[in-house]
Amino acid sequence: MKSKLIINAKEITFDNDKPKTILEIAQENGIEIPTLCHCGSGCSNVEKSLDFNLPPFGSCGICTVEIDGSPRLFRACATIANDGMVIHTDTERIRRNRKTALELMLSDHVGDCKPPCALACPAETDCQGYTGLIARGEHQKAYDLIREKVPFPASIGRICPRPCEKECRRSLVDEPIAIATLKQFAGDTVSAAGSGNESQPETESGYKVAVVGGGPGGLSAAYYLRLKGHAVTIYEAMPESGGMLRYGIPEFRLPNDVLQKEIDLIKQAGVQIRNNTKVTLKDLLNNSDGKYDAVIVAIGAWNSGGLRCPGEDLDGVVSGIDFLREFAVGDARDVKGQTVAVVGGGNTAMDACRTALRLGAKEVCCIYRRTRNEMPAEEIEIHEAEEEGVIFKFLANPIEVIGKNGKVGSLRLQMMELGEPDSSGRRSPVPIDGKEELLEVGTVIPAIGQKPNLSGFEEIENTKWGTIAASEHSFKTNLDNVFAVGDATNNGADIAISAIGEGRKCAIAVDAFLAGEETEANKLNPVYLSKATKTAADFADIPKQPRCNEPQKEATRCLECGCKDYHDCKLIKYANDYNVSPERFQGEVHRYKIADDDHGKIARNPEKCILCGLCVRVCENVEEIGAIGLSGRGFDTVVKPALTDKLSDTKCNSCGKCADVCPTGAMMSSVI
Repeated sequence: MKSKLIINAKEITFDNDKPKTILEIAQENGIEIPTLCHCGSGCSNVEKSLDFNLPPFGSCGICTVEIDGSPRLFRACATIANDGMVIHTDTERIRRNRKTALELMLSDHVGDCKPPCALACPAETDCQGYTGLIARGEHQKAYDLIREKVPFPASIGRICPRPCEKECRRSLVDEPIAIATLKQFAGDTVSAAGSGNESQPETESGYKVAVVGGGPGGLSAAYYLRLKGHAVTIYEAMPESGGMLRYGIPEFRLPNDVLQKEIDLIKQAGVQIRNNTKVTLKDLLNNSDGKYDAVIVAIGAWNSGGLRCPGEDLDGVVSGIDFLREFAVGDARDVKGQTVAVVGGGNTAMDACRTALRLGAKEVCCIYRRTRNEMPAEEIEIHEAEEEGVIFKFLANPIEVIGKNGKVGSLRLQMMELGEPDSSGRRSPVPIDGKEELLEVGTVIPAIGQKPNLSGFEEIENTKWGTIAASEHSFKTNLDNVFAVGDATNNGADIAISAIGEGRKCAIAVDAFLAGEETEANKLNPVYLSKATKTAADFADIPKQPRCNEPQKEATRCLECGCKDYHDCKLIKYANDYNVSPERFQGEVHRYKIADDDHGKIARNPEKCILCGLCVRVCENVEEIGAIGLSGRGFDTVVKPALTDKLSDTKCNSCGKCADVCPTGAMMSSVI
């Protein structure tokens, strides 16, 4: 017998000889109603199609719908469909109800969707993923995983300041994982094997995109756009592409051949690169080769901040950026036998110091207005500079460059002391009245900031800091089809991995723009992620194992903080669909240790459990074993083996169905 109902203004005919729920009819007709606790006809857990049905349970409460004529909400998984029903699945009231249900679940859900290392990476590299692959000897897979987010594994692995390692929880046990070194290892290993072949772009889209600047941001944007099938041309003013990776980082830290191999792979994907080609925005918007559908400005920050003191224009004063660029192109400045003063405390300053020593300087003095503890340079860079003989003069600030025969002769320094913290949290240096020093020098190299040169791009709106104003979400400028990324935008110069991350995200935004769509925020950054707070006590049972030089062994030190089911997790998908704020239900949170079941094939993490009951029901109703059950009552209910603490002591047959139906990663299986 046929009946009819209406779901979201769509009339649906269904056979009512056998009772069907609203959820079943919706699923059969391609209408999505979210659910975390149901597994009936057509049940699937993200990518896993399941061939069994479970009776309705109604525990999650997010499949609620409205039915005309009734003031209350109904759970679609447990409500039988009747002829003539008019059903709504996505009203404002329903969304509020689902959001609340999700927030209540998440308020007692403890776990890391992503590991702290990945969250700290501006390019969102899957550090845990590629580390695990290296630990298993799967170097090609590790390399491929890295290149999903970073086209330069071997290069970035050498020079990245490692924000990931600063957040690595292994430091609560002994030392952080050597994450950047493992990235370099994957890149070098695959390159040496000659297997770093480029994946093929998607079908040609017919769209053309121009990218101004062949640095890490521009190259990344171009590469990921090309993989989407768009025709991409990079215009690079310098003789070779690479930007600051080539011209701002000395070759003793990043060999040119390593960088060039990775740029060649981008070219092999079909990206056109025109070096020695300086263009303006007008050139591109009136391009003789045919109109570009979008333009990405990634011109970097090639102007250096000045000393802002008398004598800064004397012969012998050269910016750190220019000094390193001259060295890179083989036109190194003659500092042989001189005392060189480098002003600044960042990585560029360290590179300039070490380069000056390699050029034969008699002595190199690094002048910094704060103390060693406040230096922004990486500790390893400072340490290596010290090892090579760089002299550090802290709490000193240049106030005059004094000339001698028309050239730099000496540098007058104001001695400083630390006062109150500034906006960055570092204590501000203040002058000590009457205390100065005079340093005889032949060359002064200021390395104290970078600024973009926006000549030729005047049509684009600027920030008050003299950088390009670009949306941090869509990377759009004030011009409809012009986007911008990297050091030239917003807050200015940053580390290379930040430019790479922006380049990839900009590619996503431009791809959406070309398709006539707006980029959804959660496509670039999830609105909500579950994050756990850990202390050394949480890892007290982990044996200490300091860093080692053997990459595969080093990779095994990873604590695997992030959820392995993150990409299949329905809970986090719905959490972002409904823009949750679980902190409004803050209160007591259950804390459990990951269950020690000695099982080998099934792993349980009670802290991630939302008590949907799917695992219990599939074990009882499908496998007819009942190895696990719901123990306790109310808020203290937990899924665990009956009458025992270990799953290995039960009749569990390792079928893996409990893990297949789990929507959160609370049950995970190694069964293939």
